[in-house]
Amino acid sequence: MDQNTAFFTQYLKAYTPYKKSWNYEDSCVLVGAVDLYEATGESQYRDFVLSYLSRFVQADGSIPNFDLKAYSIDNVAPGRALFFALRETGDERYEKAIRFHEDRLCTHPRTKDGNFWHKEIYPEQVWLDGLYMAQPFRALYAEKYGDESVAKDIAAQFTNVRRLLYNEKTGLYYHACDTAKVQFWADKETGCSPNYWLRSMGWYLMALCDCADFLGDAFPGEKAVLTGLLQEAVRGILPYADKETGLYYQVIDRSDVPGNYLETSGSAMVLYTLLKGTRLGLLDKALRPGALNALKNLTERELKQDDSGLWHLGGICKVAGLGPASNPTRDGSVRYYLSEPVVEDDAKGAGPYMMAVSEGLRAQ
Repeated sequence: MDQNTAFFTQYLKAYTPYKKSWNYEDSCVLVGAVDLYEATGESQYRDFVLSYLSRFVQADGSIPNFDLKAYSIDNVAPGRALFFALRETGDERYEKAIRFHEDRLCTHPRTKDGNFWHKEIYPEQVWLDGLYMAQPFRALYAEKYGDESVAKDIAAQFTNVRRLLYNEKTGLYYHACDTAKVQFWADKETGCSPNYWLRSMGWYLMALCDCADFLGDAFPGEKAVLTGLLQEAVRGILPYADKETGLYYQVIDRSDVPGNYLETSGSAMVLYTLLKGTRLGLLDKALRPGALNALKNLTERELKQDDSGLWHLGGICKVAGLGPASNPTRDGSVRYYLSEPVVEDDAKGAGPYMMAVSEGLRAQ
């Protein structure tokens, strides 16, 4: 058993839900397990996903631990695993749960441009993170049910984000935009946060790649829009890769700042995107060798065995966000992003690492 398989086996066996409510952190691990199952055919990954979902989705398709009091785009993310469960089992409760998620999105608040608010407590705000939380689910929905209106809305929301958050000079996307331009962290003219956080761009790249994949041939126009945005975003981030390792810094463009570090979760997300994008023909295949080498470097740097024989994945930023006003330290500054704890084995790092390794296996 290689070290990755040993880590994944150990990690999934010991895994407990990240929160009591339906949450995006668990979704990272669910998606990682689905990807590993599709890459390897090993039943432990399938069994993990189905066991998790069978505990939380009731026979009538309801999800008792879904937080109905808050409109948080994060809560949609686990919905994409329901498509896998439906394919594998044929159990109609998963289809009912899929419909529940889409119905929930139909009432989710939007900005005047049509993008989902990140959360009800973050009004009028669009975060890169949120594109990953909702849009891959919606792309799967559009493809399965032939819903052209959803496919068009997906492309429109990504196009809006490009207009709101992309910096032509750097080739990077800011973490978030307050379209009302009133938040303390927001630029008064653009509404953008002041810096480029790696994991937020990782979420965005994965969302573009997954949505272009899931829309498939059913919606060629929308797929072309997403593919173009993906190619541009990849061209933008590649120059910031660390020359020695091929990995990326917590604050992408500030490798010069003391304390900045090569961060695991965001690097894994970028590498997943590069490997999947080249496999699907969305990106230039010449990018594949470098991505595979960087993934090897990530494993060698961050996957370590302790004295008891257990494996741990390090270098993961625990969390980062912007505001609200009651939390003024979350101001989007370089100092803020470097102040958040760096931890081991967090689902937001382990899940994307699983995804990246699955694409590495497919590439080989």
